[in-house]
Amino acid sequence: MDSLLGFARSPATSVLRRPLTYTSTPIRNGGLSFRAKPNDEIDPLLHDAIHSASLRFRETHRPEPLFVDPYAGCFVHPNAQMDMKQCSHHYCLATKYIDDKLLRTVNHIDGLKQVVLLTDGMDTRPYRLNWPTSTIIFDISRDRVFNGAAGKLKGVGAKIPRSCLFLHVPLESSDLQQTLRAKGFNGNRPSIWAMQGLPVMTLANFEDILLTVSGLPMNGCGFLGELPAWLAETEIVTKASAREWMEKLFMNNGFRVDMIRYEEVAKSLGKELAAGPYKNILFSSEQLQFSDDQMETWRREFQRVEEQGDEEGFEEL
Repeated sequence: MDSLLGFARSPATSVLRRPLTYTSTPIRNGGLSFRAKPNDEIDPLLHDAIHSASLRFRETHRPEPLFVDPYAGCFVHPNAQMDMKQCSHHYCLATKYIDDKLLRTVNHIDGLKQVVLLTDGMDTRPYRLNWPTSTIIFDISRDRVFNGAAGKLKGVGAKIPRSCLFLHVPLESSDLQQTLRAKGFNGNRPSIWAMQGLPVMTLANFEDILLTVSGLPMNGCGFLGELPAWLAETEIVTKASAREWMEKLFMNNGFRVDMIRYEEVAKSLGKELAAGPYKNILFSSEQLQFSDDQMETWRREFQRVEEQGDEEGFEEL
């Protein structure tokens, strides 16, 4: 099968196939400088992150941009060419869709607002979006890419909105759920989760991500973003459709999911979608299960009521 619902076929191993090598001298890639070790390959995931930043940079400088990312430029080459095409790139439409959904959601949450971003390490949303007061933002991404990007962002004066908190959770953490909780995530409070750019190598890898996410948000919370189209293509030979495959995969982890068509997003924004295939699927889902923290709270409350009932019964005797 050459394509799936208009998405380009991209095998699971393709993200690792880049014929680039380190040299023994410092290399500059899109503004990120790092010293190479002999015979090491240049990190393909770093290049993917820089490419996404370049798309945001180009979109920002279009006559009528979908969004403005004033910080993307610190990641790209100073001589990067501008894209003056009238059509909108899939990635930029997805970025706008995710931006709007995040802000709509947090602005309807009272009190503490929790946002969890699963990213490539160069996501500028914590800095460029107008987050309301009392928003805590968690970024789950590769430690090395995030730290390099954080240095660049600090250098151009990027700051988190006042009365908000931004925390990084290394993707390499042995227990992401425990690390999130240790940094203050509360599964008894509403949250919104978004995934864009997070490295996904295999279907099993994404299933692990879903399993990790499924235990943390309260029922009714949202999880949206982009996932690689090849995930569906690895299983589609035994499925009636990509939609059915996704619905089953997400429902097995407690989420009701919808596939969002890029054409519909473009139409809703009065834009024309750029021609050609794209490697990702845009989705939006809702958590139907109760979080682990909710279940634990209710277990303790039930135990307390039972113990209290036993004590009252003993006094009556």
